[in-house]
Parts: sequence; structure tokens; C-alpha cells
Amino acid sequence: MTAKKLFLFSLMLLCQIICAQSDSIVRLREVLVSDMQLRQFSNMQSVQKIDDSIIENNRPSLTLLLNYNSVIYFKENGLGMVSSPSFRGTTAQQTAVVWNGININSQFNGQTDFNTITAKDFNSIAIRAGGGSVIYGSSAIGGSIHLNNDLEFKNQFKNAFESSYGSFNTVGIHYNVAASSEKFSVQVGISRNSSDNDYGYIGSDLKNTNGQFYNTSFTGNFGYKINASNFLKFYSQLFDGEQHFSLLTPTDTKTKYRDFNMRNMLEWAGFYGPFESRLKVAFLSEEYQYFEGLDADYLGRGKAESVITKYDLAYAPTAKIKLAAIADYTQTNGWGTDVAHHKRDIGSAALLMKHEIFDKFQYEIGVRKEMTANYDSPFLFSVGMKSKFGKHYTFKWSGSHNFRIPTFNDLYWLDGGNPNLKPESSYQTEIGNEFAFKNLKFSITGYHMEISDMIQWLPGTSASWFPQNVDKVKTYGAEALLNWQKSIGKHQFAFNGTYAYTVSKNEETGYQLIYVPYHKATGSLAYAWKKLTVDYQVLFNGEVFTRSDNNSRYNIDPYTVSNIGIGYDFGKTNTYKLGFKVLNLFDENYEVMDRRPFPGRNFNIYLNLNF
Repeated sequence: MTAKKLFLFSLMLLCQIICAQSDSIVRLREVLVSDMQLRQFSNMQSVQKIDDSIIENNRPSLTLLLNYNSVIYFKENGLGMVSSPSFRGTTAQQTAVVWNGININSQFNGQTDFNTITAKDFNSIAIRAGGGSVIYGSSAIGGSIHLNNDLEFKNQFKNAFESSYGSFNTVGIHYNVAASSEKFSVQVGISRNSSDNDYGYIGSDLKNTNGQFYNTSFTGNFGYKINASNFLKFYSQLFDGEQHFSLLTPTDTKTKYRDFNMRNMLEWAGFYGPFESRLKVAFLSEEYQYFEGLDADYLGRGKAESVITKYDLAYAPTAKIKLAAIADYTQTNGWGTDVAHHKRDIGSAALLMKHEIFDKFQYEIGVRKEMTANYDSPFLFSVGMKSKFGKHYTFKWSGSHNFRIPTFNDLYWLDGGNPNLKPESSYQTEIGNEFAFKNLKFSITGYHMEISDMIQWLPGTSASWFPQNVDKVKTYGAEALLNWQKSIGKHQFAFNGTYAYTVSKNEETGYQLIYVPYHKATGSLAYAWKKLTVDYQVLFNGEVFTRSDNNSRYNIDPYTVSNIGIGYDFGKTNTYKLGFKVLNLFDENYEVMDRRPFPGRNFNIYLNLNF
């Protein structure tokens, strides 16, 4: 399928209500947002916001939510298994995951498994495309995913209970309560997801063996309004999960993996005339255990604990100028059976400025420098501008220097770690075009990125594998987002599509990177009439290569997967929604990773109570 045909396909596809305008991140003071930079200093890049209504209507996994509602491609080792993103053709380590303004990528492998995050634990999720290392530090090269718990200070008491049951004994339960007044705000939630995950392979007598998983997460967020200018907030999240690794052959040894993550953060937010101040102190802990045999003691184990102190100060001397300074200090202790015990201290400082010269023209400038004894830190910068022409068209441009630091595994792995590694470095630029009409929003963004000192593990002489700064990668492409909404009497329609064209090539060989499709498109149609809702989703992923020489004998063929659902609301004041979904509607036989088939047609029934 040609790029032209796929682009037209993306425009005609149908998808849930997604706002692709960065201005949608604006909040009123009564909703206190912890990520100040996302709200105030992301106007020059594409920021796609996924609100709570879209989160509620999708399955709980963050992988599935973003896979069907964004341009990000996910490498998933079978349904519910380890999942990592490829954002604009970059690696999983080059996508930052930001929890209420704090980068939470693993200290061991530098990435986040998106199947260890329950999307329903957050009331808003944002996708910031392109470089963001000036604000968010390491890994924000391809883009960043922002998980937010927004606290409200108004009189309310809300309960939400969601339960679902589906094929392969798949169970999902989530409960959330939100209570607030003008002085206090509390959000507490708990989620449980599990599945036998023993689906049969289409066209085969085999089935997914040893694929079961479960996870439990708890969130507790609390806010106290001291006075009109000062707020105290506390965020807490716990995650406990176990994943079994699906067998490639029936004779393979059954293995499993457990992980436990804990995140706690205390924040003091102050608003003093033209000043906005935020002091954050966070404690992050990640721990894993690997079992080579279901009944054996763990074979591998690791734990990392990080203490983060971050201070943000914004100053608006006039209505058209915004200045900000960011200072943070992170100390991480990490150890494990395969990783030597080390402590890493990193300090950084950043300066940002946004200036609106005219009513329809503004620009941003940012710089950042880190200080650490563990690696040579580059000087980072970002620049951008936005101009509005008339009522319907907005032009954006941005450029930046970004980086990714070596991980604990890269530096301190007992059998081959390299303490002399340099950070990966990236220079990139992008041009965005946004069109907005009464019921229609459309944007198209083109980008170019050059990444150097890519870290690759290669065979060594004194160790089996040895990480080195070797690769140079050039990435370029385009992304399109479309949203259309229309009400006709009591009938409501939402029509939306996304499309990504991505070229990501090793500069030395000229070959496309493995597991980076040239084309990805998503879409769906949402229809509502009175208390009845119907939605249809579709996902297209183009061909991907699984060998670095792009040998077509081993590629993964393109595939198209569709889901359809119907729901009905009972009740007047409170909402009781009963629904049914058919997943992989057309029984598509497909793989995302080599030799990792996904299930055919399967079913899910759900009940949502809001009271």
C-alpha cells in the first residue's frame, strides 16, 4: 500500500474523541496540575491529550490505550507481555514516561514496560511529540508520555466502579473515589487485572502457553489548600505484578517475572502574583525478580531507589512574557544479582522563556545542563515559535538538542558493563501545521532527527556482550491527526484518525531499524443516541523488519485489527453502563513480534457504575 493511499486511509478512519491541540492542556486554578511545564512551555510542539472519557472507554492497559489512539508503535511480546514503544522511529529508551512531572523510566534498562501501567489510574494522559530533554531530562528524544492525577478543589463526591470479564478468563476491576471541598481534595483508586491468556493460535493446534499475568495497583492522591496562594499535595502509587513469559516452543522452560514499583511525591505549590512556585520531593523504588522455573527460587534480582528534589519557579513580568527556572537533584542507589552496587548523583539546572511578541506570534527558548561524575553531560537547548494566521491556521516550528544517559545495566552490568559510555545525543527539528474549524481539527507535522552515540550491546573479548557507542541513526517522517465532531438532534458523532509515516535508518548501513514500520494508522467511529453508544476502532501497522539487514524473508507482514463495542446507560442521576465488545472482529491472524502470535476474535463484557 503506498504512502498516499495510507494517508487517505488515515483521514477516512474513525476514532474516539482526541484533542490534538496543545492549547487543550490549559487548566483553571480549581484544577491543580502538577506538570507546570506541560501546561506552560509545550506550545510549540504537538501535545495530544487523552481525557478520562477516552481512558474509561478503552481497556485498562496503557499499551492498548495508546496503540489504538496515537501514532506510537508498540513492540509487544504477545498480548499482555512486555511492551515497549517506538516513538518517531526511536527506541523504547528514547521515550520518557513522566508521572505528575517526574521522569519514571527504569534506572536499570532505561525504559518503561507499558503493560505494567494501568491507564485507569490517571484522569488525564498527554502525549508530547518530539524532543523534551530540556524540561524532562534523559530519554525525551522521540517524545514523552505524561501520566497525570489532577486534583480539584470544589465541592464534590464521586465514585466509579468498573468491572469486565472476557475471553481467556480475563478479569478487570477498578474502583476510584474522588472527594473534595474548597480546602481538601482526595483521590483513591485500586485496580486489579488478570488473565489466563491461553488463547489458541489461528490456523494451528497450538496455544499461548505460560502466558498468564496479573497486576494490582493502588493510587492515593491528597491535596490541602492552605490559603488562596498555597497548596500542599501528596501523590502515591504502588504497583505489584507478575508476568509469565509465553513459550516459543512447547519444550521451553517456563519462566516468570515479578516487579514491584512504588512512587511517592510531596509537592508545595505557591501562587504569588506574577510568581508560580513548585517544590517537589519524590521517592521512587523499583524492584524485579526473574524466575527461571515457576517453582524455583529467583535467579535474578535488582532494586533501585531514587530520591528526587525538584524546584520550579515561573515568573510573568508582563502578560506576554513567561520566564521559568528548573533545578533538580537526583540520587539513585541501585544493586542486583547481575548489577554491581552503585550510587549515582545527578544535578541539573534549566532556564525557559516564552514571549508573545504580537497577539498571534510567540516563541520559546530553553537551555539545560546536568552535572554528574558518571558521564559527560552535553549542553541541551530548545527553540520554537508559533504563529496564527487568521482564524483557522496555526504554524509551528521547533528545534532541540536532546539526550539519553547510560543506564545502570549499561554502566555496571557485572558481565560486561562499560563505565566509559557517553550519553546518546540527538538534534532534531519539526514543522507543524494545524487547522481548526467549527467541528473539525486537523494537524500535520513533519520532523527530522539525527541521533549519534547510540548504545549497542556487541560481542566482546572479555565478556559475552559489551555496550558501546557505535550507531548513528537518521529519522524523519510525518504525522497527521484528524478530529471531527457533530451533533444532529439527539445523535452525536465523533470521527477521528491518526497516521504516521516513519523512516528510521542506520546511517552506516542504510537499513531501516528493526521493528519500526514505515506506516501506522489508527481510527474509529463513536456514535451516541440518548443512552446508547456504539464505537468502532481500527489499527493498521505496516510491514516491519526483524533483521538488521532488512531481509524480507524474516519480516512481519502488515495487519489490520478492528474492535467494535456497544453500551447502554441505565439510570438518570447516576450512570450504570453495561457494554459488550468484540475484539479482533475479523479474526485477523497477526504478530507484532517475531513468533509471538496474538489472539483471534475474542469477547469482553463490562459494567461501569458512576455514583
